[in-house]
Amino acid sequence: MSDSKVTGPGTGSRERILARIRAAVADAPEVPEPARDYLDTHTPDSRVVELLAENLADYRALVHRTDDGGLPALVGRLLAERGSRTVLVPPGLPAHWLAATPGTVARVEDDPRATAGELDTVDSVVTGCALAIAETGTLVLDASPDQGRRRITLIPDHHICVVRVPDQVVASVPRAMPRIVPTRALTWISGPSATSDIELDRVEGVHGPRTLEVILVTE
Repeated sequence: MSDSKVTGPGTGSRERILARIRAAVADAPEVPEPARDYLDTHTPDSRVVELLAENLADYRALVHRTDDGGLPALVGRLLAERGSRTVLVPPGLPAHWLAATPGTVARVEDDPRATAGELDTVDSVVTGCALAIAETGTLVLDASPDQGRRRITLIPDHHICVVRVPDQVVASVPRAMPRIVPTRALTWISGPSATSDIELDRVEGVHGPRTLEVILVTE
């Protein structure tokens, strides 16, 4: 294969401009490494959990609080109040989370062969999370066994997400990044799905669940 050069209108002008830039910076000193001693959060540790709850609520998520012992009853009550007949269960969801689920609610195991249409018939999904970010009110899911595949949290209309407090809560995005595995399938959720048109008419449920309920579980 022979080498070829890109030619065409403007090519000569571009090369002349680049040659001038190279000549101008030829004797320039090395650029120092940027200082990275800036603050990575503006939130004191004592405010992190409360700020998360406030920002989740601002995004129209429904926030609940309980401890580990009260979690099963709370999940069962939320499913009953929603009128859910089916709940999608990730493969690694702790069994006791659904121990108090009403007998009228059928559990649907996550099946990779399930189509989007089949998932759309499921009333609710219950998952854990990887992290929650206080300053942005964001939940981060990484497809771990207690969260399941990305699509199971995007298609059902009702998502209950359990956050362990304070272990899974970080103040800011810079503090979240070192704890996130970038090769995993990440989903960042800030409130229920919502969008608006040029008239600013808000529509919920277009890109994900219309209702997001977050349970902050004190460990």
